[in-house]
Parts: sequence; C-alpha cells; structure tokens
Amino acid sequence: MAQQEREAILRLFDTLDREHLAGKHEALRLAIITLLCGGHLLLEDRPGLGKTTLALALARATGLLFGRVQCTSDLLPSDITGLSILDRAANDFRFIPGPIFCNILLVDELNRAMPRTQSALLEAMEERCVTVEGVTHPLPEPFMVIATQNPGEQVGTFPLPESQLDRFLITTGIGYPAAEIERQIIAGGGIRDELKHIEPLLTQEELLSSRKAAQKEVHLAPAIIDYIHRIAVATRNAPMVSAGISPRGAIALAQSARACAWLQGRDHVIPEDIQAMLLPVCAHRLILRPEHEGINKREVLSSLVRTLPVPR
Repeated sequence: MAQQEREAILRLFDTLDREHLAGKHEALRLAIITLLCGGHLLLEDRPGLGKTTLALALARATGLLFGRVQCTSDLLPSDITGLSILDRAANDFRFIPGPIFCNILLVDELNRAMPRTQSALLEAMEERCVTVEGVTHPLPEPFMVIATQNPGEQVGTFPLPESQLDRFLITTGIGYPAAEIERQIIAGGGIRDELKHIEPLLTQEELLSSRKAAQKEVHLAPAIIDYIHRIAVATRNAPMVSAGISPRGAIALAQSARACAWLQGRDHVIPEDIQAMLLPVCAHRLILRPEHEGINKREVLSSLVRTLPVPR
C-alpha cells in the first residue's frame, strides 16, 4: 500500500515538473515535502519568477480546496479569518468564514501586510483553527499555507517577525531559470490559463495516507537523532548567533528528512537526508546578533555543520 501511495506522489511531482513548472524542480520538490509533513511553505524571491504559479499548480493538481489572499498595507485580520455579522432574520450574529477556511491557502506578498494582519495567521498555522470573537473554528484537514515574500529592500514591505518565520517548515526561492528554459517560457508566454485545466492527480485520501506513511514508516536511528541534536546545539552556541534552532526546528528537520527519504524509496533516514533538508528547514530560524545581521544565514549554518562529525 505504501508503494502505491509513493507512486501517486511521484506521479504528481513528475507531471507538474515536466508539463507545467519547468525550471522549478527544486522548489516543487520542497513544496511536496512540506505537504507530506503537514507544514507550511514560504517562497522568497523577486516578483515574476513563478512563486504564485507554483502554488496554484500544486493546489490544482492535488484537487484540494484553494483559497487566496493578496496582501496589501490596508488588509485587515478579518479579511483573512472572517467576521461575524448581524443576521436580522435570526436576531443573532452569524459567522462568515474568510478565505483561510480552505486546504491550501496562498498568501501572496505576505510581507506587504501590516504586522497586525500577519499575526492573524499565527494561530491557524500552529493550531489549525481560528478564534474570532471568543469562538474557535476548526480549519479543514489538510491545511497548508503557501506564502510568497518579496525581498525586504522593496518599498512597502514589513519584515516577518521570528515567531512568524518559525511556523514555516521550509523556506526556499525560485531563482532565474536556465537559459534554454527561459527561452521556452518567453516563446510560450504565461501559463496561468493552462493551470485552470490541470486535472487532480491525487485524491485527498491518497494525500493523507502518503503523509502518514512518510512520517510513520521511515525509521530515525538513534545516531541520526543525535546528529540533529548536535546541529541544534551547535547553532545555539555559535558566537554569531543570538538564537539558534529551537526544539520545534529540530522536529521540523526530522520530519522533512523522513519525507525526503520516503520519496527516494527508503524506510530509514541517512545523514544525506539531514544535510539536504538542513538549509531550507533551519536557516530562516536562526537569529543573528545585531553586529552580524548582514551575513547570509545559510552560509553561517553551512559553516557550523561542516565542523560536526557525520554519523556512519
């Protein structure tokens, strides 16, 4: 049964990679790993590189209920979560759900929203529910946030707080495509209209079964657990780092490594899985000391891990 589930996920990946998302191989792979872990994905890059296209294609191909929020500086928290209105016929307040009540929520240009509005996502991303006026409303299962973020130096952006960043399982970019692929993209034009015709390649039951298999059927050896722990401790003790990887970050690294191993057909995690997922999962969680804020966090993390012995 697990083999059938893995084949369904690989079919989803291969179809999107080959037919709809040329040049986005690594970002698509990380998006699927995020989906298998039940986490959330943050896409950081410049406008026009296909961040929104990736999110739309994944939602269409999984056949899940899709919602979208376009962030602006005047967006209110209730524009995301919903609000209660007076129903005169019933003489009572009625809750109107916002776009967050879906399976895959695309939050476009998240850092253009005010910090107060950004915080509307915190409870949903962690607890899978929304509390409005003292009443808690559960979100559908599965639930995944795919947020896009423009570079911080662009006008009208607000930096995401550490608590918000820590709730994203994986952070990655798209990057510019290879020359030949970019020529094909220019010749063919945009593909947004094509995305409307993508048939679901995965049922909700297959997705939930795949998620369970990726996390429950992949063994994490004591030596691998110790390796993850040593990485987390090394970040906390690094002189350039103010706050290192938290237990939540270490758990996220273990989960994503399991999903990485499962996609490759293995029932156990190897050190290479940890190393492959380390930067996408952990780099954005580091908080550097003020005097080192301009340094690339990925470079800091890579240099730290190179000093640690790798388990056999």
